[in-house]
Amino acid sequence: MLNIAEPYLQFLPCRSSDPLLQPFWDYLLFHYMPLISSPFFPVLLAFSSYFFFSLPFSVLDLLGEKVPLFHQYKIQPNRKPTLKMMGDNFMVTFYNHIFFVLPAVIISIFIMPAPPLPRDAPTVYELFIDMLALLLLFDTQYFIWHFIHHKHPQLYRWIHAVHHEYIAPFSWSSERLSIPELMTVGFWSNCDPILLNCHPLTTWCITVFSIWMSVEDHIGYDLPWTLNHLVPLGLLGGAPAHDMHHQRPSTNYAPFFSHWDRIFGTAAPLKKKNELKSK
Repeated sequence: MLNIAEPYLQFLPCRSSDPLLQPFWDYLLFHYMPLISSPFFPVLLAFSSYFFFSLPFSVLDLLGEKVPLFHQYKIQPNRKPTLKMMGDNFMVTFYNHIFFVLPAVIISIFIMPAPPLPRDAPTVYELFIDMLALLLLFDTQYFIWHFIHHKHPQLYRWIHAVHHEYIAPFSWSSERLSIPELMTVGFWSNCDPILLNCHPLTTWCITVFSIWMSVEDHIGYDLPWTLNHLVPLGLLGGAPAHDMHHQRPSTNYAPFFSHWDRIFGTAAPLKKKNELKSK
């Protein structure tokens, strides 16, 4: 396919201030401009990330005790998702994307067309700081939304209850959302990068990373190499915190970080491994 950007990009030098990301960004612009400039690219990126991140943990769930190396970290070992449950959650997510997310993207094309992609890449520092800012902002937004929807019976029943269908979450259940919740999360995901004036590459990176964090929160395993163990000082709740939220819905409202639950006294103590193994 002819890329009209090729003659232009061939003669532009890399920005010397960022030798790491500029060559990669130039490569994307030169070879994949039609793909990455499409308004449907973020949807494809998000859905494929959800699929490929969830798949390995579904294999672990189906194998169960046959893989004791991993099964020993299962938070609720007596509750095992079935293949039917996994397929049902995948189809809910697929249905939501086909009949709600894609039409919303089509409407947004006419209301607020995406600006052209910038020539310069962000610096590594800008990428890191903006990703952290986006995570903190979304964490705050969702904590407030989540708290309100648990405290208001009607909001919980009609909007958020579908996500609590399972007491023991698993990877595919991370996107089992009602349409209002899905559109709210989608609104933040699209507007927050605009609000913070983020580079498209930053937006795509945070899309993939936040979906990984969301899937990891729902896997039902307290694996020693997950982010909540790698990041010090208990700053991230991870799967143990969110698993406890599904068991005790009045606790652990924040999706990623732990500071808001600590500040407002909604943090639940996490189960100890010896408690888990005794069940």
